[in-house]
Amino acid sequence: MELWFIYAVGAAVFAALTTTLAKIGLKNVNSHLATAIRAMVVLVFAWIIVFMTDVQCGVWRIEGRTWVLLILSGLSTGGAWLCFFRALQLGSVNRVVPIDKSSTLLTMLLAFIILGEPFGPISIVGMVLMGVGTWLMLDLRQGDSSPVSSAKSDEPSPCLPHKKSKRGWMFFAIMAAVFASLVSIFGRVGVQEMDANLWTAIRTAVVVPVSWLMVLLTGGQKEVKTVDHKSWLFLILSGMATGGSWLFFYHALQIGNASFVVPIDKLSIVLTMGFARLFLGERFSMRSLIGLALLVIGTLLPVFLSYPPLNAFGV
Repeated sequence: MELWFIYAVGAAVFAALTTTLAKIGLKNVNSHLATAIRAMVVLVFAWIIVFMTDVQCGVWRIEGRTWVLLILSGLSTGGAWLCFFRALQLGSVNRVVPIDKSSTLLTMLLAFIILGEPFGPISIVGMVLMGVGTWLMLDLRQGDSSPVSSAKSDEPSPCLPHKKSKRGWMFFAIMAAVFASLVSIFGRVGVQEMDANLWTAIRTAVVVPVSWLMVLLTGGQKEVKTVDHKSWLFLILSGMATGGSWLFFYHALQIGNASFVVPIDKLSIVLTMGFARLFLGERFSMRSLIGLALLVIGTLLPVFLSYPPLNAFGV
């Protein structure tokens, strides 16, 4: 079994836990403040791993080009988090996550254009299936089914002029997907030149000030004292799950192609939907389930047919 495949699957498991725990922790908490709290947890977690693996000295060997990629990756991550958790606060998991995971489509295109990774008929078929699956999963004709909602979900956002709309979550989910695809590309290029654990830690150090800047700009720091113990617990657990997901993901990127690693990582949607049903009580229509099946097939098809060791379940 390929090591990058194991890492990618591990990243998917922790990513699913991240979303579910964050959805619970976001209840009655400003989304920007929640993002900042999680970022700090991930930062501590990441640097503990760095010192445990004794790679901290690598900071002094980082070249200027890699620093640029680190900063760009950190800024993209901050944007992805801020938009994703705002979308998660406004909409249900079973709507936000499919759009967020559609970043796979853009990542595959960018990997082909920028990195020169393989892109042929099989990849195109997979992308079409992912697109159709995502569209079916949205099922916009139904209302938000999530019983876990935020009392602050109607607050104006600095990312977009305030407009009360049932589909306000969609803008943030799309932007989260765009930023996430950029994170993957920057990570694929930059992580080749340094240790994956160190990359994760430094990148998180960029995310923290970006997220707290958004908190200060929106006045969210005043709400720190109002966050209840349950929200603190689930936000901290979500941050730890994020740290685990990142570590697995960047180790996978370090030894595997982005066009293979990212689709496997994005299969966290299957676990996320299961967790949403089990822990959040969200329900899924037959249309959504068919969409999920197409999304999974479209995601796995290019990987299993384009990568010989995985072909015919030879993992």
